[in-house]
Amino acid sequence: MSRKKPRVTGVDALNEAFDSVDHAPLLESLGVDIQRDLLILALTHRSFANENGMLPNNERLEFLGDAVLGLSVANKLYERYPSSPESEVSKMRASIVSRYGLSDIAREIGLGEYILLGKGELLTEGRSKDSILADTTEALLGAIFRQHGFEVARDVVLRLFGHKIEHASAKSFHQDWKTTLQEELAHLKKPMAQYTSTSIGPDHDLEFTAIVSFDGEEMGRGVGPNKKIAEQEAAHQAFRKLRQWRA
Repeated sequence: MSRKKPRVTGVDALNEAFDSVDHAPLLESLGVDIQRDLLILALTHRSFANENGMLPNNERLEFLGDAVLGLSVANKLYERYPSSPESEVSKMRASIVSRYGLSDIAREIGLGEYILLGKGELLTEGRSKDSILADTTEALLGAIFRQHGFEVARDVVLRLFGHKIEHASAKSFHQDWKTTLQEELAHLKKPMAQYTSTSIGPDHDLEFTAIVSFDGEEMGRGVGPNKKIAEQEAAHQAFRKLRQWRA
């Protein structure tokens, strides 16, 4: 009778889990190399670390990455919107670096599949949780800063978040156009909006197109680096069209 093989734990489990995935696409999306030990640390969620002998996790790198991200985005917004008051620029920055802004970027680069998670998080779809995706994105930025310094880390931030910064607006970032559109449709006693989306391009650089329609008619079309932004833009366009009809 064969004996059951003992479960691998500790550093051996960490290396085994890390080596089971090809990290080249992730590094290509980031546009920078990260040495093995830093990349492992950046991808190690506390759930994996705790289940395997209290290994180091990525929370300290996350702390660094948060600082790098905030300063990089704030400085770029300061330069790009010289006439905007501090209150508006602050809202722009808060939206871009929020959990949802970060998780958008994480999904664009397919980060979820690389995160080292414990069994409990895996069972509850931890790879798709906004909080885990956001925290790991910051940890990666922290790792880049540790290896390459601030200027390289800043350039990575501006490349990844370029579209969000380019289209930053204190009003539009805080306006949920899908909800606003649905409220308007309800007021007009029209059916709920229907959304369809398609994407083109390589996995690390997808462009999404969303179409919103109701009563069988296309009312808005939006384009963005992820489905969420594309749908918001489509809803905004449809809302403006509805308002024109009512004017």
